[in-house]
Amino acid sequence: MSQTNMIPSQCVGCGVALQTDTPEKPGYVPAGALTRNPVICQRCFRIKHYNEASTVTVDQNEFVRMLNRVGETQSLVVHIVDIFDFEGSMIGGLSRFAGGNPILLVVNKMDLLPKLTNHNKIVNWVQRQAKEFGLRVIDVVLCSAKQNRGFERVIEALEEHRNGRDIYVVGATNVGKSTLINRLIRDYSDLDNELTVSQYPGTTLDMVKIPLDDGTHIIDTPGIVYEHRLTEMVSKQDLQKLMPAKEINPLVFQLNEQQAIFFGALARFDFVKGERQSFTFFVSNALEAHRTKLERADELYEKHKGELLSPPSKENLDKLPKWTKHAIRIPRGSRKDVSISGLGWMKVNSDSGAELVIHAPKGVRVTIREPLI
Repeated sequence: MSQTNMIPSQCVGCGVALQTDTPEKPGYVPAGALTRNPVICQRCFRIKHYNEASTVTVDQNEFVRMLNRVGETQSLVVHIVDIFDFEGSMIGGLSRFAGGNPILLVVNKMDLLPKLTNHNKIVNWVQRQAKEFGLRVIDVVLCSAKQNRGFERVIEALEEHRNGRDIYVVGATNVGKSTLINRLIRDYSDLDNELTVSQYPGTTLDMVKIPLDDGTHIIDTPGIVYEHRLTEMVSKQDLQKLMPAKEINPLVFQLNEQQAIFFGALARFDFVKGERQSFTFFVSNALEAHRTKLERADELYEKHKGELLSPPSKENLDKLPKWTKHAIRIPRGSRKDVSISGLGWMKVNSDSGAELVIHAPKGVRVTIREPLI
């Protein structure tokens, strides 16, 4: 009998179809674990034995199917977003899929913003942006799961709004969902006692139920992959430089028109027309910026991409889609952010107006928004 035929059809923990090929996909079980009885997927195993949620991802179509099931329940939906990539990590249409269930918006990675950032202003900004997305939220909570900041407020909001209901946690990849789930497991559940006296509790397909002391559950859903985020396009090696690991040090440039700024070979910012003015860039500290005259920008890119202009490295350069241009006009009298999903954002500091062009890999979302900071 082949190894494939020896695999039970479903995980007894969460019901997902088991497979041994792709660790990042739902249902993965190492080949060496097939002799266990019962056989459970790696994610269930980690939660059961280590109180650790692992990152599992699904595409948008599969995620929509799961969200439709959430709308049929009586639950509190916790949507985790990344403040560094707010637009890129928002789940469009979540209010429609959630049915009448309330949505708590948890904004993670606040540790990446400068320390003097006014949190009340951030909450107001988040509420306005969520409204523009058509997302009706019952509350907004800011936190840093990595640094254990604001987590007490997350717990308070859960207690305030769930009214004895199950909690569904949803979010895109790389927003810190697993870190937050792990904290909930440790602080909000007597998980070890629950799992030693009964078969691991689960639902169907790729959702995992984590029992709470009052008989309800936290339901951990896989992270949704949004292909419009630059973080989904780069290699794992380049991802480490792209995603900030600590507080961002903003870069301020005084630019004349007809100047350009490169961020590796990932993106380019052209100041095409306008009065001399300053622009502030909020990107990972691991990324180097290179300024040049616009007339030399194309030549510089062709000559130095993958070397001076990196990441990506030369061997990973061809894996990225070709650049496309986004022409942006900032009207006189307004100050805006220009966000490149997965890379960061740029703030226009003057109200004198500007004509810009953003070069980014095809498919990456570029948006104009009210200033975050």
